[in-house]
Parts: sequence; structure tokens; C-alpha cells
Amino acid sequence: MEFDLGWILFGLPVVFALGWFASRLDLRQLRIENRQAPKAYFKGLNHLLNEQQDQAIDAFIEAVQKDPDTSELHFALGNLFRRRGEYERAVRVHEHLLSRADLSQADRDRAQHALALDFLKAGLLDRAEDALRKLEGTAFEEQAGLTLLSLHERARDWPQAGALARRLQQRGAGDFTLRLSHYQCEQASEALNKKSDRTAAQQYLRLAIDQAPHAARPRIELAGLLAREGDAADALDQLASLEQHAPQAIALVASELVRIGQACGQATRVRELLQRSYASTPSIDVADAIVQADVTAGVPQAQARSGYLRHMAQEPSLIAAARWLSHEGFAQQDAHALVQRSVDHAARPLARYRCAACGFEAQGYFWQCPGCQAWESFPPRRIEEL
Repeated sequence: MEFDLGWILFGLPVVFALGWFASRLDLRQLRIENRQAPKAYFKGLNHLLNEQQDQAIDAFIEAVQKDPDTSELHFALGNLFRRRGEYERAVRVHEHLLSRADLSQADRDRAQHALALDFLKAGLLDRAEDALRKLEGTAFEEQAGLTLLSLHERARDWPQAGALARRLQQRGAGDFTLRLSHYQCEQASEALNKKSDRTAAQQYLRLAIDQAPHAARPRIELAGLLAREGDAADALDQLASLEQHAPQAIALVASELVRIGQACGQATRVRELLQRSYASTPSIDVADAIVQADVTAGVPQAQARSGYLRHMAQEPSLIAAARWLSHEGFAQQDAHALVQRSVDHAARPLARYRCAACGFEAQGYFWQCPGCQAWESFPPRRIEEL
């Protein structure tokens, strides 16, 4: 049987035509997909701007499925999952990014940082710490160091926190001197509470004073420790040194100054110090301490309590009014109890301290805000005086 060359001449154009038609179909499909991916992306962006996170996530998932090599879409999707609290899905997205061999080093570091934030938000602190340590030597090293520092603080691992804070300071990440003094104070508190080791506690506090002379907390806590040991004179010297190093903190210890001054026979010195502090910065706590000092010194109560009137003349104060109304001379008036109770109720919220960083309010003073964990974010003045 002879082979007919005519079939070849006829078949070649047919094969060429079929190949051309198939290539046109592929190009058309590619164009459709390329149009759909940006469309899905912009659709997700529009939902995101309208705070429609559910719809935005659906649109971004659609875009990622159409173009799985787009790292930016993965980052956007992972961040959305984290913001919604879907930490497991966020972790999967960022781990998928890290598994890609074609990912640039910059995007790999970025994905590692995002993964650490996922673990942190999910409360997986051990895994977050491991992920953060892998960022050493990257562009995210400083951010990772600061996050690690907050983890050490949450775990109350003060030696580790101190070592890391010193390294960050050496690298120029900021001045951590004040924070380091708080770490020493925390270690002093642990030495007292867990081991009753007053010698070690004093060493920590004196080291904190040497390292941060203008920090108020170590002087105040050392004074309290000395006063409990019966060394009232040295305790008074520590509190009196606040006038030079941290004058704004005198309001926090004004009543304690009066008590310690009485204990060591230096009431006059204390009253003069309080008068200088009040003249510099009028404060209801200092005014109250001056009244206490006068009453203790034998000044008639009516005369001593006129200090509240002098304070109200300078700064209208419900707190001062409530304390002035508590004078015994008003006890015989029928309306006194009702007026006193009303004024006390109105003044109570104004007697709190408020965090300048997050607005957390508390009746007592905190060196570290329970709300945002910031150090010394509470001004040493009542809300009424801000």
C-alpha cells in the first residue's frame, strides 16, 4: 500500500489551524483571569474601606485562588484574619508564605514578623518568642526586640527584661534607663515577698537610684523599707531628696512625709518642704498633708482646716470642699450629713488617677498601667487637677 502524500499536505494546515485556535483560547482565558484577579482585589479593597471585613476576606480569598503567587494579597489576607481574631487562619497564610522558595528575603522577614504577631495575639507566647528571635539581624529586629521586652515584662522575668533593655539601648533603640529602674524595684519587691530578704531588696533599690537618679519610685520604696525597719531619719532623707530629683512625686508621699517626720522629730522640716512643694505646684494631696501636719502640731482644727479654703481660693476643688465640710463644727447642722454625702459622691471620681496613654482610671497610683502596661504613664495628680 503506497502512502499518499496528499494527506500530509491536507493535514498540515488543519493541525496549524487547530494549534492557532487553541493558543487563542489560552490567551483569552489568561486575559479573563488577569482581569478577574485585579477586579477581585479592588472589590476586596472597597469592602475593606467600607469596614465590611467578611466581604473583604471573601474577595481576597478569591483573588489569592486566581493568583496564588501574589504575596501582597497573602499579607493583606493574613492581616485581616488577625484583626478578626481568626489567628489559626492567619498563621496558615503566613506559614504558606514562608514555605515558598521563590519568596524574596525582605518578604520572608515580613512574613516571619507577621507570624510572630499572629502567635502573640493568639496568646501562644512561647511560639511568639521563638518567631521573634528569628528576626535578629533583619529590618524587623528593633520591633521584635521591643515586643520581646513586653513579653518578658508580662512574664515578670525581670533579669531577662533588663538584659534585653540594655542591649536595645546599646543599639540605639531608645533610652531605657527609667524602665530599668522599675525592673530593679520589681526585683526588690520579689526579694521581700518571696524570700523576706531585706538586704537584697535594699541593694536592688540603691542600684536603681544610682542608675536612674531622677526616678521617683526607687527612692519612695527604699524610704518605705527603711521606715519599716525603724530608720525613720534615713527614710525621711530619701523622701526629701525627691524635692531635688523628682519634685512632681512629692504629692504621692505627702502624707507619708508627715508621718515619718513626726516619727523622727523633724516635723518642722517636713512642713517647710511641703510648703515649698505647694508653692511650686499646688496640689490637693500636699494641701491635705499640710493640714495634717498643723493638726498634729497642735494647731486648732478650724485654723488648720482653713488650708482647704486657701487651696480652693487658688483652684476650685470638690475634693478640698469635701474635706473642709468634714470639720466637726458643722456636725450640729441638720443638712450637714446630706451635703457631706452629696459632695463626697461628686468628688469621688475626681480623686482618681488617669493614665495619660490609654485613659485607664484608678483610685490608687500605679507605676505601670494595668490597662496598657506603660511605665509611669499616670501623672502624679488627681483627675480634678489635670
